[in-house]
Amino acid sequence: MISSILFPSDYFNKFIADEELRAEYEAAKQCGKYENIILFSYEDWFHHGVLKLDYMPELPIDVIYRGWMMLPEQYERFYYALKENNISLVTTPDEYSLFHVFPNIYPKVQSDTPKMLIYPKGTKVDLDEAKQTFKRFMVKDYVKSVKGTDFPVFFDSTITQQEFDKWMEKFYQYRGNLFTGGICIKEFVNLKKYDERKNEYRIFYASGEILTISRNSGQPKYSPTPPMKIIEKYSGLESMFYTVDFAELDNGCWIIIEAGDGGVSGLSDFQDYEEFYRKLYYAFL
Repeated sequence: MISSILFPSDYFNKFIADEELRAEYEAAKQCGKYENIILFSYEDWFHHGVLKLDYMPELPIDVIYRGWMMLPEQYERFYYALKENNISLVTTPDEYSLFHVFPNIYPKVQSDTPKMLIYPKGTKVDLDEAKQTFKRFMVKDYVKSVKGTDFPVFFDSTITQQEFDKWMEKFYQYRGNLFTGGICIKEFVNLKKYDERKNEYRIFYASGEILTISRNSGQPKYSPTPPMKIIEKYSGLESMFYTVDFAELDNGCWIIIEAGDGGVSGLSDFQDYEEFYRKLYYAFL
């Protein structure tokens, strides 16, 4: 049974929840299913590596983390620091790494996701290989791309090595300290749009079951949902709490575009937060 949810505090005030997660924090409290909603000091942990909690249980409890992404090694330190304070996170470090680092989960979802080339940190991307493998391709590290910047959405066979190297310098700058693992070169595919919005859905899975299915790109309500067959296909992966993002191709087929740890995957704008936390509680009974 899950006793509590763990949130990061506000950067400037360790006694209130982080501003961007405050609505979730309040929803978790309002659903009335958790004994204590725990805060840890954002500044102390993320800037100094020191764990400070606003509540420390006397007896061991099981808890779900909802907060910001961490590098796998940072999450592992977090996990064991909490253990020392009688708090056991539902997601183990191995489970976190499996879903947070896409090349780790890629073999499990390979049949339903675009093809990918993987270049570990310190390995130069083989541009000729990428151009021979894909007509168009996108670049991300093992976790994220750099959306919302001037970095190209995709490259094609017209890109030169010199041009590509300059863009990669920018990529590393944009990712900065958040850069994780290495580089993924992914096949770029055309996604179906409704009212100029991609048809993407985020599925939360908990305890081996489907928890929620939500529109994840602001698309209209009439947009079709992924077939239950493909959603159910990924309900038994090796983690207690994770997400898989599905998108519709322009030909009507569905693919997986991302997977993630459930603790650091954001809720969709259309979700009922209180209902989410109520369902999460019952999923772990």
